[in-house]
Amino acid sequence: MSLQSTDPIADLLTRIRNAAMVGKHEVRVPASKLKITVAQQLKKNKYLTDVKVEAGKPRDTLVITINKPGENSVINEITRMSKPGRRMYVKADEIPRIKSGRGIVLVSTSQGVITGGEAKKQRLGGELLLKVY
Repeated sequence: MSLQSTDPIADLLTRIRNAAMVGKHEVRVPASKLKITVAQQLKKNKYLTDVKVEAGKPRDTLVITINKPGENSVINEITRMSKPGRRMYVKADEIPRIKSGRGIVLVSTSQGVITGGEAKKQRLGGELLLKVY
């Protein structure tokens, strides 16, 4: 297994999606600042139960708890919007609403990775990273 990925965010989302589909409660992925920030935003919006970083020799490991044992995953769908081959940039008033406001979109702005609602309030545009509901 290679630690390098062309699109690390897509790799993170795929691992979370696959683990949720087969009923796993925890996922371990190689850590990076962007992955940690995305995972913490998903935890802050109650899509993930817990996010921890374990120190490791070649690199740290991000331990993501999707849900508690015996519970179903909150995530129904998690999709990468902007891809390396086709980046999607939006202005503040163009940020999409997901499932009539029941889902969120994460936007990479000059202030960091924030939800679409926060970006609209702060009048910030940026790159659409992912949508989740």
